[in-house]
Amino acid sequence: MSQKCHTEISEHSLLGMATACGEIQLHRLRDTQHGRCALERVFCTELGPNRLALSLDWSTGRGDSTDPRVVTSDSTGSLMVLSLAEDHLTAVSQWKAHDFEAWISAFSYWDTQLVYSGGDDCKLKGWDLRTSPSSAVFTSKRHSMGVCSIHSNPHREHVLATGSYDETVLLWDGRNMRQPVSETAVGGGVWRLKWHPVHEHLLLAACMHNDFHILHCQEAAGKPKNGNEGSCPILASYILHNSLAYGADWSRLPLSGPPPSSPPPETPSSVAPSEPKGHVRIQYESPTASFDTSLEDECGCYIPDHTTAVSAPAPVPGVGHDPASLSCLLASCSFYDHMLHVWRWDWSPETEARSGDTGPTSSS
Repeated sequence: MSQKCHTEISEHSLLGMATACGEIQLHRLRDTQHGRCALERVFCTELGPNRLALSLDWSTGRGDSTDPRVVTSDSTGSLMVLSLAEDHLTAVSQWKAHDFEAWISAFSYWDTQLVYSGGDDCKLKGWDLRTSPSSAVFTSKRHSMGVCSIHSNPHREHVLATGSYDETVLLWDGRNMRQPVSETAVGGGVWRLKWHPVHEHLLLAACMHNDFHILHCQEAAGKPKNGNEGSCPILASYILHNSLAYGADWSRLPLSGPPPSSPPPETPSSVAPSEPKGHVRIQYESPTASFDTSLEDECGCYIPDHTTAVSAPAPVPGVGHDPASLSCLLASCSFYDHMLHVWRWDWSPETEARSGDTGPTSSS
C-alpha cells in the first residue's frame, strides 16, 4: 500500500509505502536530466521479522504539517506510530492491537492523537496515543467479517467511513461508536475507501469482487448521531478491471484541460473540432484477448455514448458545496493482473435525473 503525504515536507512531496517485505519506505519526487520526474527512496525502516506491512496513513489529512506522523499495521496484528523529522521516521509507539492480521490503520484527521484500526478478528478499534495503547478507547463488532478499510473525512469532523469483507460500507459519528449512522451494501469486500479531496460527500470504494463505486454520502453523513437512516446511493461504477478491485484514489489534478500525461492527438487542420477538449482517451485491452478497443472520435476526443457533445469540465467549488456538475480524474488498480487504470467521471445531477445514466464517461 502507498499513500502520498498530504502536504510538502521540507519542500518535497513524499510518498509512503507499506511493503510485503515488512518495510515502511519514504520516497520523494526528483527531477531527472530529461525533464521528467522520478521517485527516489530516501528512507526505509523495518517493522520486525516475519511481518508484512499491511497499511499506512499520514496524520496530515487536513493539511497540517507541523507534526507529521505515520501509522502502520502489520500481519501480526500490531500497530506502529512513527514520527517524521527531516525525512527520517522514528518509532514513537508500537502495540498489539488485533488477534489476527491488522488490515488497516488510520488517523482521525481532526484529532491526530486518535488512531483507528481494523483487523481480521472482525473488530474496529480506537486508540488514544496520549494514554497507554494497551487498552482501546472503543471496540466495535458491528462488522460481521474482517475490517479492512477506514478513512476519516478531512472535511467533516466526526465522520468516519469503514469497510469490511462483509461487503458493507458503514458511516460513523465519532462521538458515538456504538452504532453506525449509515450502512450501504456494495456487493464486494471493501478493501479501500477514499473521501474526495475537495467534495466532502463523495466516497470512492474499491470492492474487490464487485468493482469500484462512487457513493454520495450527503444525506447519510448529515443524520443525527443516534440513528441509522439507510444507505448511501451509488452514483457511478467502474467495471473495466478483470481482477480484484484493490486500490483506488482521486486525483487532485484540475480538469481544466487534458491531463498532461495523456495529450490528445493533433487535430488535422482540415477538421475543426466542435467539442471541447478534456476527456481522457479510452484504450482498453482485454487480458483474455477477446477484444481490443479504442473509443474516440476522428479528432482524438472521446465522446460518451449517451451524449451528443462533451461538456466542458466544471470548476471545482469550495469545500462543503455540492456542484451543479463535476468532473473528476481517478485511478484504480487490480490485484492479480497488476493493472492500473486512469479514468474520468463526469457528473451532472440534473442530467442523470432525466437519463438515469451515472456511469464513468472515459478511462484509460
